[in-house]
Amino acid sequence: MSGKSNRREFLRTTALTGVGVWVATRASADDKQSANDKINFACIGVGGKGESDTADAARLGNLYAICDVDEGTLNKAAQKYPNAKKYTDYRKLFDEIGKNIDAVTVSTPDHHHYPASAMAMKLGKHCFTQKPLTHSIWEARRLGEIAREMKVATQMGNQGTATDGLRKSAGMLKAGVLGTVKEVHVWTNRPIWPQGIPRPEPSSVPANLNWDVWLGPAPERPYAEGYHSFKWRGWWDFGTGALGDMACHTVNMPFMGLNLRNPTSVVAETSGHNKDSYPKWSVIKFEFPADGARPALTFTWYDGGKRPSADLLDGMAVPESGSLVIGEKGKLYTTGDYGGGGKLLGDAKEIEVEFPHSPGHFEEYIRAIKGGEPAMSNFPNYAGPLTETILLGNLAVWADGKKIEWDSKRLRATNAPEVAEIIRPKYREGWRV
Repeated sequence: MSGKSNRREFLRTTALTGVGVWVATRASADDKQSANDKINFACIGVGGKGESDTADAARLGNLYAICDVDEGTLNKAAQKYPNAKKYTDYRKLFDEIGKNIDAVTVSTPDHHHYPASAMAMKLGKHCFTQKPLTHSIWEARRLGEIAREMKVATQMGNQGTATDGLRKSAGMLKAGVLGTVKEVHVWTNRPIWPQGIPRPEPSSVPANLNWDVWLGPAPERPYAEGYHSFKWRGWWDFGTGALGDMACHTVNMPFMGLNLRNPTSVVAETSGHNKDSYPKWSVIKFEFPADGARPALTFTWYDGGKRPSADLLDGMAVPESGSLVIGEKGKLYTTGDYGGGGKLLGDAKEIEVEFPHSPGHFEEYIRAIKGGEPAMSNFPNYAGPLTETILLGNLAVWADGKKIEWDSKRLRATNAPEVAEIIRPKYREGWRV
């Protein structure tokens, strides 16, 4: 059987069995772009991870515009891409040249992911957004809805989703290589930025930085050293902590293989925090109900130096980052952040599984824009639900010891009305979509 027919059959089979994570909505025929057309990209956020996302857009399309609140970063990118129009505010970009672009990349701090992505899609633009998809749970659900409504191609930047190693391990879990699975454990070496600290003293805004636009939808606060350009991840108003930064990578494989969506409860133990900066460490336990394809199970997340017991790894040294899935027939163990290179422990034996091979992560996005198969990590069917699960852990971190009872259909903590603004934040004037 050819690779193409294998992929087609796998997609058909998983859709019929209700797994649903390999399939996605397609753009309508009227929205499909000719395979010969050059895609006009606008890249929002061109430093850090945005530098490689911008390079991918330039490699596989036409870089029409670049946008960054830091003029130093913007001008550095402009030296590489002199023909691209420059902006420091993506709202102005959309207003002035929205009609001339086909697609965007969004590689900003987390609190800008939703407004930039939603504005783009509401203009009919295809959208690639870095992980985590959004800063809040409601935003993740809403981006999936907008993507469906507008029939645009979408993808989140969790690149491991496209690798054969991760897809093979997930395929073996789906095929029952471990038998009944009861526990999942995932851990990370993050944070590698300051957390659990007091707010820094205000200081002068650098001349190259548009601080008001950098704040965007977040509550106003004075500029201080310790936010831009990397340390924002540790602040509730801007980032999503260690969990939000890495779990869309490290939880990706068990999420794909075990359909880890719609947990019913979550509780966290932490070092304590001031509800301004994330805690230095956390251990978060999620409970998932049976879903027809697997029984109920628990998932435990560890960060800030916390790790599962070496006993769970049969006495092996526990690495800085990894994942462990425990079933009745054995265990599936991966090291590192991206879920590949799975190793079976105990009595479990490797089996042959079919899975769709990827042409490359960003290449999947291009293929979807041109009317082909959707990217695996599309917003409605994969990236949105994954992000919802991950960010639910931060509700428990905010509650710091209180068990959150979760109604996934209504996006509501049934026993904790005090977390409502973490589920759906309020935006500063001028940033509502």
